[in-house]
Parts: sequence; structure tokens; C-alpha cells
Amino acid sequence: MKSPLIQIKNLHISFLAAETPSVATTLEPFAVKRSSAVDSATSVPALGEFWPGQGGHNGGLVAAHGNVAAHYLIIAAKDVGSHEWGERGSESQATSKRDGFANTVTLMEGDHPAAKAATGYTADGHDNFYLPAAAELYHCWLNAPDLFAKDTWYWSSTQRSAHLAFYMYFDGGFQLNFGKNDGLRVRPVRRLFI
Repeated sequence: MKSPLIQIKNLHISFLAAETPSVATTLEPFAVKRSSAVDSATSVPALGEFWPGQGGHNGGLVAAHGNVAAHYLIIAAKDVGSHEWGERGSESQATSKRDGFANTVTLMEGDHPAAKAATGYTADGHDNFYLPAAAELYHCWLNAPDLFAKDTWYWSSTQRSAHLAFYMYFDGGFQLNFGKNDGLRVRPVRRLFI
């Protein structure tokens, strides 16, 4: 017996971010905004191009991972100054190399000036910016390195140890770790779910 052939035409599937209870309850004004999801009628600008209405530049598509759905990374239009990472000498649970949003939620519970500067950034009515994780900064370097200064370092939200956190240097594209009490540049990002 031959199996029947099933044909599906014009199928459109949208994925929304799954929020963990800790993210949804820890920082209510910082919560993921599902209303900003990309629909099929939205025109996606080229990598590095400004994305009207989204608060910044297209940093590229990020594949789904863990409980985070696929999304575009929106890079803020500007840096928000130089700030300490904060709490040098204290261990933090902000250790994800991929999930800057989760790291930032954790950092907001303590005294972390870089994370607070990132979450304080708003543009085009979006107030869900955060400090990117180490892999998210690398993603920015791969897709839109010209948006970043080449003569300085940028903090990630990823802790290395009680005394160190990861940073990105956009001139050479390398990542190392630096003392948490040092003032490095901060460039917020946000997620635009598809």
C-alpha cells in the first residue's frame, strides 16, 4: 500500500518567545513585548541598516536556542556611555554566553551600572533593551561591525569570574575578560521576534 502524499501550501508559522516566570516577574517594565513581532508584510532591512520603528539597526537573525525563539537582534542606534560592569569580587549568575536578556535580568537585581545603562535606553517607543551576552556581541561583530567604535572595548553581560566579565573589541573582533570595576562602552540591544 502506497502512503498518501500530503501537500501544504501557503503555510505561515510564527514563533513567540517563551518567557520563564523569573523573567516575567523580575522586571515587569523590562518584559519581552510580543506586540513587536515581525509579520510577513514587514520589510527586513539589510544587515547593519537602520530598521525604522524598531529603535536601531538590523543586527541579523538569531536562531532559536533553549527557550528563546528565533528573532532579529536590534542594535541600538548609539552607545550609552562607558560604565563599570559592577560588583567586582562578587559572583553573579549572569553567566550565559548566549542569553543577554536573562543575564541582564539577573544583573538588574544588584549594582551593575552597565546593565542599568543598557536597560535605561529607549528608542521608537521600545524600552526592552538589554546588555548583550558575549555571543550576541560576536553576532554583532559578524553582521554589523561598522556600527561600533574601533578604538575601545564593549561590555557583555556575561560574567567570567567574581572579578572579571567578557568584553568585545570590534577592531580585531576578539573577546577577552576585563576587571568588573573598569569603565567600558555599552551598546544596548533588543529582540524582535519573528
